[in-house]
Amino acid sequence: MSPDKLIYQANQIARFFRSKPHAEGIAGVAEHINKFWEPRMRRQFFQIIEAGGEGFDSLVVEAAPAVRPPPPEQKPAA
Repeated sequence: MSPDKLIYQANQIARFFRSKPHAEGIAGVAEHINKFWEPRMRRQFFQIIEAGGEGFDSLVVEAAPAVRPPPPEQKPAA
């Protein structure tokens, strides 16, 4: 997935949770990403966060510590 599309999707989640109290919004963003984003998307999410999180809504950045890291990528056996 392109980084722009992933950022757009994360920001849409944040937009939805903006109507909630702040702490609930942060928890909601993290919970949604944990439940519905596959490991490849979460890997890319963390790459963007580690690079500074540019483009992410502030609610997404605040939720990042509560997002579970994906399992390590397994390389196929030779």
